[in-house]
Amino acid sequence: MTAGRLSCDDAVACGAAIVALARQWIGTPYRHQASHKGVGADCLGLVRGVFTEATGRIIPLPAPYARDWAERCHEERLLDAARHYCGAPLPCGAALPGDIVIFRWQAGSAAKHAGILSPARRFIHAYEPAGVIESPLTPSWARRIVGTFRIARTRD
Repeated sequence: MTAGRLSCDDAVACGAAIVALARQWIGTPYRHQASHKGVGADCLGLVRGVFTEATGRIIPLPAPYARDWAERCHEERLLDAARHYCGAPLPCGAALPGDIVIFRWQAGSAAKHAGILSPARRFIHAYEPAGVIESPLTPSWARRIVGTFRIARTRD
């Protein structure tokens, strides 16, 4: 892996490299709309930051959004952005450590939380008041997953 560009053919090795990048964010405080390792990040900021570190591609900042944006807009902005930058969602059961997971809190509402899968049924994410942490992917978290996406692994 070179700075800003993950280059490998093996999805497992690439995923391990992405998990290593994401783990460097652990301990970053929660800050709504932030994406600065060690300074502040929300769940989207964490994913944006790791994506940029892994690919060298910068995902533009979204327009300012309120904490209740998903409840008010009723659009699948998070899923749409994941499709735009990562391609089609992975089939069920194909997720590997290093993949992005998108969560929906309740049926009928927009998806509004994201994280990065890590080994041993865990994931790295940011939420208030904990900041960026690695959590077990418990059944209550797993049943809320509505999309899994693979960060594009490039070849030089």
